[in-house]
Amino acid sequence: MTFDPIAVALTVTSVLDRLGVVHTIGGSLAASFAGEPRTSIDIDIVAALGEADVPALVVALEPDFYIDGDALRRAVRDRSSANLVHHETQLKIDLFVAGGTPLDEQQLARRRAVDVGRGRVLYMHPPEDIVLQKLRWYRLGGEVSDRQWRDALGIARTQGPRLDRAYLTRFAPALGVEDLIDRLLHEA
Repeated sequence: MTFDPIAVALTVTSVLDRLGVVHTIGGSLAASFAGEPRTSIDIDIVAALGEADVPALVVALEPDFYIDGDALRRAVRDRSSANLVHHETQLKIDLFVAGGTPLDEQQLARRRAVDVGRGRVLYMHPPEDIVLQKLRWYRLGGEVSDRQWRDALGIARTQGPRLDRAYLTRFAPALGVEDLIDRLLHEA
């Protein structure tokens, strides 16, 4: 069995594309492209998913994924998330329904096409939005997750002067992470 998280992500995003659902990838997969690669990869997808999209999404993904249609409908209604699990690799994908955080619309509007090799493209959060999300998760986790902090710091260091610091300081208050942005930029 070949473990290719990019191929798994492409399986889901190709279905979202066919359904016309705008989406973007965050999490460690996006962080690895914008910062320092890491071996443990999870796939977080933010999608502008509506109730009408759920049946077709379930039917299209069921052959390759465990997908709970009721949980997905609940996520759409509550603007929260549902999990998909790839049968072959057991890789978990967190599918976040847009509208659950103050920056979801920004992430979707600012998403970037990233060439992931062999003519394959995934839409991913830009580095600034990955940093903001990583710091949000760091804060929500009691500021103890070294992994979230390391990912954010790796992106800040890798991106260097390309990182839009004005954007970070403008949108950090919406997530309550302005102090963390200051600390991160100082350490980077």
